[in-house]
Amino acid sequence: MSTTTTTVNADIQKVRKRTNVDKLTLSIIGYVTLTILAIFCIVPFLLVISASLSEESSIIQNGFQIIPSTFSTEAYRLLFEYPAEMLRAYGVTITVTVVGTIVGLFLTSMTAYVLSRRDFEWRSRFSFYFFFTTLFSGGLVPSYLLIINFLQLKDTLLVLILPMLMNVFYIIVMKSFMSSIPDAITESAKIDGAGDFRIFMQLIVPLSKPALATIGLFIALAYWNDWYNALLYISKSDLMPLQYYLYKMLGNMDGMRKAMMASGAVVNSDLPTESLKMAMTIVATGPILLAYPFIQKYFVQGLTIGAVKG
Repeated sequence: MSTTTTTVNADIQKVRKRTNVDKLTLSIIGYVTLTILAIFCIVPFLLVISASLSEESSIIQNGFQIIPSTFSTEAYRLLFEYPAEMLRAYGVTITVTVVGTIVGLFLTSMTAYVLSRRDFEWRSRFSFYFFFTTLFSGGLVPSYLLIINFLQLKDTLLVLILPMLMNVFYIIVMKSFMSSIPDAITESAKIDGAGDFRIFMQLIVPLSKPALATIGLFIALAYWNDWYNALLYISKSDLMPLQYYLYKMLGNMDGMRKAMMASGAVVNSDLPTESLKMAMTIVATGPILLAYPFIQKYFVQGLTIGAVKG
């Protein structure tokens, strides 16, 4: 009996050792892989930062380097030569992003909640209606005529918000998440006399934080990076968002360089074209990158929406 027990204990110890070795091996492989991937992600960003702080002549001669061979802040000086215009563009972008994200997320989540309700009789019909819009589009000309002639939103902040307010893909993802919430939660709230809007605000929204954070980040990124709507519908300089303002600045510099070359004038090699592009990248992406760590934990959870069904 004692011999059998000793043998069993020895086998258990061997299994535990083998399991520990496997875990250690897996951990090492995982950390090494993630470290390599992190390097691949960080190095391009470091190159952008370095190029934005390099002289134009150095970039032309030596290419992009992680450590600037010749330090210069000329690109940032030129970029912030008119700080009032830059701050105004930042203000427009921040306003549009905040308002558009809050309103868009609210409407998206409410629509998804209605479509996830099994007791909603027309749920399938409305779902098909939303899905149908992803297959066909009216095109640019009808959209332009609608916004300019009928809605008369040209040169207003609303024209930067309304066209991107709702996205069918986000509604489908949010609907998938809300469908996984047990019906017993809403049924018990109904028994206690709660209405649909109260159930949505006090029960569904708190339980949907991962999905809301993920979709909210996507909506915010879309608003922050949008310049095309401003190109179509904005002509006033005081309503230009940041991305469109930087786009125009870069276009003006390229146009000036081409005009100088066409006229036979000597083009200054120190005119920061490439470094200005990199500085614009830092200015445009910096603020939105700072917001990511605050919602990272919800974002990681939200990426697994629909991956596991309990």
